[in-house]
Amino acid sequence: MANILIIDDDKMICETISNVVVRMGHHAISAFTLQQGLKAALSEKFDIIFLDVRMPDGNGLDILPKVHSAPSLPEVIIITGFGDRDGAELAIKHGAWDYIQKPSTVEGITLPLVRALRSREEREARKTSLSLKREGIIGNSPRMRGCLESLAQVASSEANVLITGETGTGKELFAWAIHQNSQRAGKNFVVVDCAALPDNLVESILFGHEKGAFTSADRSQDGLMLQAGGGTLFLDEVGELPLSIQKNFLRALQERNFRPVGGRHEVTSDFRLIAASNRNLDEMVKQNQFREDLLFRLRSFTIDLPPLRERPEDIRDLAIYHMALLCERLGIETKDFSQEFFDVLTNYPWPGNVRELIHALERALITGRHERILFPNHLPTHIRIHMVRASISEYETTEKGLDKTPKLFPRLQEVREKAIAEAERKYLEDLISFTKGDIKEACRISGLSRSRLYLLLKKNQISTAV
Repeated sequence: MANILIIDDDKMICETISNVVVRMGHHAISAFTLQQGLKAALSEKFDIIFLDVRMPDGNGLDILPKVHSAPSLPEVIIITGFGDRDGAELAIKHGAWDYIQKPSTVEGITLPLVRALRSREEREARKTSLSLKREGIIGNSPRMRGCLESLAQVASSEANVLITGETGTGKELFAWAIHQNSQRAGKNFVVVDCAALPDNLVESILFGHEKGAFTSADRSQDGLMLQAGGGTLFLDEVGELPLSIQKNFLRALQERNFRPVGGRHEVTSDFRLIAASNRNLDEMVKQNQFREDLLFRLRSFTIDLPPLRERPEDIRDLAIYHMALLCERLGIETKDFSQEFFDVLTNYPWPGNVRELIHALERALITGRHERILFPNHLPTHIRIHMVRASISEYETTEKGLDKTPKLFPRLQEVREKAIAEAERKYLEDLISFTKGDIKEACRISGLSRSRLYLLLKKNQISTAV
């Protein structure tokens, strides 16, 4: 029996859907505001959630990412009485199973519900036997689990894959993982950076050329498409592929046959294509900057990678993983992190995504190379400035401009951390006073190592002189 949540302010609609659900042998509950619905979705396990768009307390599409990422990872079916093409597109992009309009027939409600439940059952069954090679892909947030599930679905096929997402979200890592989990693993994985292809050499680089085909062609050269034979061809930033070559590339993609520059005969290459782009290819098609027929070929299957700001749950694991790699590369001892360090990482928006995070960690490691624990002051200046400005904006200045009053009641975590920090400082002060500055005796009493004690004394600016 499945659990179904209906979020709609129309009680008649809720009753109609509930009746359909109950007749199918499932359980249904209703919420009449977004706030109630979101609270229920995050606290209980649901298989399917029907979500209305226009609610008394907001737009249902605004909470769709949170609802879809709830602990039970429910399928979401959008229901609305107002036709909205942009809203429908947004809903599907954020993982909605379907988008249906009111008034709907019983069949119109039943069909997407049955299909969504069947898909969910099959997905759960696959999880028990799913074992992915995911080198470098860190994170288990709901958004990432969805992407990894898509990866697992498509890896065993031969379908062309288009990976979309902002710069720095890990598109090449996903392309490599698809290759590694496919039957072509162990064969060539050929990367083509389309943004770096010289316009006058694109055709030669992709298709190859014969000796004497052009002035500098002093020998024959296989193209990257031929080198990828038996393996995978990865076109990174495919939106930068010149229009002049797209027609010929489309034919080669369809037929897997192409003629090297200056060649008399066609050659064949059995490659699998994976493409990636941080640009809106549909918009490029509208502006005649990209061929529509090529786009159709590229996206037999699409994986849309979320930006880092939409999966903050993964930041701690990412930081620990990449810091360990950086320390290993530099041959230094792995660093520890203060809680404040993680707080800054989690709350920063990361416009450069994982790539920017790695650069920030590298800067922190350089700055704090000789310290065992990293603090926010080790991070790049622009990140610290952003966080300071954000914290100041949370307060109101009084008429005198001196006192500041919090807009919001402080979080429990903030109060707890301040209390712990104060208790730690007071303990250390009393410890040094009691032992009269004898570090060996202070270590024995506190149970701290000498290096750890010195680090805490330095952090709290406590002198050992009594």
